[in-house]
Amino acid sequence: MEVASTLEHISYDRDTLWHPYTSMTNPTPALPVERANGVHLHLESGESLVDGMSSWWCAVHGYNNERLNSAVSYQLSRMSHVMFGGLTHRPAVALGRLLAEITPAPLCKVFLCDSGSISVEVAMKMALQYQRGKSSSRNKFLTVRGGYHGDTSAAMSVCDPVTGMHSAFKGALAQQIFSERPDLDEDGIVLQRTIVENKDSIAALIIEPCVQGAGGMRFYNPQFLVKARQLCDDHGILLICDEIATGFGRAGGGELWGSSLAVKENGDKVVPDIMCLGKALTGGYMTLAATIATEEVAKGVSKGDPALPLMHGPTFMANPLACSVALESIGLLMREEGGEPWWKTRVGKINAALTRQLEPAQNFQGVADVRVQGAIGVIEMEEPVDVPYVTKRCLQLGAWLRPFGKNIYCMVPYIIDEEEELKVVTSAMVTLAEELGQQPKK
Repeated sequence: MEVASTLEHISYDRDTLWHPYTSMTNPTPALPVERANGVHLHLESGESLVDGMSSWWCAVHGYNNERLNSAVSYQLSRMSHVMFGGLTHRPAVALGRLLAEITPAPLCKVFLCDSGSISVEVAMKMALQYQRGKSSSRNKFLTVRGGYHGDTSAAMSVCDPVTGMHSAFKGALAQQIFSERPDLDEDGIVLQRTIVENKDSIAALIIEPCVQGAGGMRFYNPQFLVKARQLCDDHGILLICDEIATGFGRAGGGELWGSSLAVKENGDKVVPDIMCLGKALTGGYMTLAATIATEEVAKGVSKGDPALPLMHGPTFMANPLACSVALESIGLLMREEGGEPWWKTRVGKINAALTRQLEPAQNFQGVADVRVQGAIGVIEMEEPVDVPYVTKRCLQLGAWLRPFGKNIYCMVPYIIDEEEELKVVTSAMVTLAEELGQQPKK
């Protein structure tokens, strides 16, 4: 195929390709990336942007990392893929052992799948088969409003049905049970009432621990999760924690997992029955996710009459390339520097810098809230953000941002220099907030 000019390339893209959440009748402009290195995206048009998105929150080590590149190259020289049905391989076994080691006990049984959405689908299947094994007819899922768990069918059914992205499928999805947003129900009173009213039909509660991501970038009191864990225990309901966005330190607080921010009165940290991981798992190199269950859940899945295995088996499950780079990515995150894991030091420094650098937007016209948790910074506007305007301004401001709804936010790579490169991202956020706040309301 002929090498097209940049303008032709963009034109072919616009005419041919669907981009995420983008209309084909009026597509949002897409910037052509030629290469990426460190935290910089280099465009065909010559500009270089500091990536504030970590490629949708997964590229925690940035781009073109030498150790991750080497892990892929080594595995590629041996085998890129082999089916996981009836076969196994060392990268998958090593990754399973490592995930069982770094996730809190009693989580220990690892299902390696394709993507975050699929890890949620698998978790929901686990919960339903577990209840079946107990001869229970419970077949509904409880969740909270404002949540997001993925774009596949079952995952969509537990995303917010009103303010979420999936209103086009209303009536076609399984009808689940919704309670109030955690930030509006900190004492869990509404959650408790919802569980009591529906306890005989709820198989599991699924929730994003302490941070609601794509549903609104909201943070909530970890004590809500403590209450949720207790209510699930009291009523025989499984707790599924969706750590796809919050895991690997992103939610901060010195914890590797968002659910570990929730601490009971006796000092024990909340542990779910099933945990979903994705995004940062491979450092953004390959698509891979994991659904991790306790032994009780794993064994309960295959009880019942007739006894069944877990009914899921993706073609690219436990892909060796992805497993190999995931092992190296986790090794980089967990390596010790100055007596602390590298991720912990980096997230702490990013958190402090975000708090300081976003503070000027607090009093801008049109700004509803400025909030920071872990390596997540959010400026919430009073009105929906003009995404095409932001995309165009990114070229001038030197930072890549992809806002949604009313939120201008960042989830930066952990390798970012917090005083220079991060300042480019936060300065762009503050500038955009000021400019958008002064625009006439539509």
